[in-house]
Amino acid sequence: MPERLGRFTGRSESERRSIALGASFAPCWEAVNMNVGFVGLGAMGRAMARRLLEAGHSVRVWNRSPEPVAELVADGASAATTLAEAFDAEVAISMLADDRVVERLLLNEELLSSARAAVHVNMATVSPGLARRAAELHAQHGLGYIAAPVLGRSEAAAAGNLNILASGPAAELDWVAPLFDAMGRRTWHLGEDPAAANVAKVSANFLLVSAIEAFSEAAVLAEANGLAPAALLDVLTNSIFPGPVYAGYGAMIAEQSFDPAGFRLALGLKDVNLALGTAADANVPLPLGSLLRDSLLQAVAHGHGEQDLAAISTTSRTRAAL
Repeated sequence: MPERLGRFTGRSESERRSIALGASFAPCWEAVNMNVGFVGLGAMGRAMARRLLEAGHSVRVWNRSPEPVAELVADGASAATTLAEAFDAEVAISMLADDRVVERLLLNEELLSSARAAVHVNMATVSPGLARRAAELHAQHGLGYIAAPVLGRSEAAAAGNLNILASGPAAELDWVAPLFDAMGRRTWHLGEDPAAANVAKVSANFLLVSAIEAFSEAAVLAEANGLAPAALLDVLTNSIFPGPVYAGYGAMIAEQSFDPAGFRLALGLKDVNLALGTAADANVPLPLGSLLRDSLLQAVAHGHGEQDLAAISTTSRTRAAL
């Protein structure tokens, strides 16, 4: 069994690396190849695991449904028949849907106590509270924990253009940097507290959904007064609101085209609920959060939960009888 990460205070970087890898894994630090267990093969997870394969890493994949596993095995991955097999790699990476799934599958005493992995990198969007509980439980079993949620849709993941929000012990972040380099264009180090990365992601997604709701309402205002939403979008994205949020989501709203979903509306509702919960824990009023939750709930109630997040615009259109 390799040495666990965690005994780094006062040591040089080379000493930390040696301790992190242990004798059996020592050659992997300098080599391109790392041995990775990847858990969760939704649209994002598949794209991220494929980037690791393309970068030359050995990837063992696990998923609750078998089809994505077979797809990745055809691309060069190996299949893990159990979660324990995925956590037998040097590094375990997970990309699961929400707190409930992470807690049920991964915050498991038996799994963590038997894991050979030195570090678990949780790249899901989860609550800061879960990140803190996970870090404590992992530490009890000598297993490192990094929070590393991402900014970007599945097409960005496929191109290796994700922004990775990472927090955790510096030595662990150093060790997994080659994996982040394969999956993203930039890694933002947000400190030692694993919850910090999740705070950043929840805040960012709250702002993202706010922007989409705002354009949805503006597009309805324009359309109800005889101006095509596409014309409004052209003005805005080439003047005061350039950038991918309005250009990408705005185009889907202008065209009322929400399939296939790059980011499902139901997940947007989950993230707004995470923002409201995080705000309540810190006694922070979040008035827009309640409005966004209701808009998303209405869209889900009308059957748009599995469509792209841009389908939140259907709520504004319904309210305006368009």
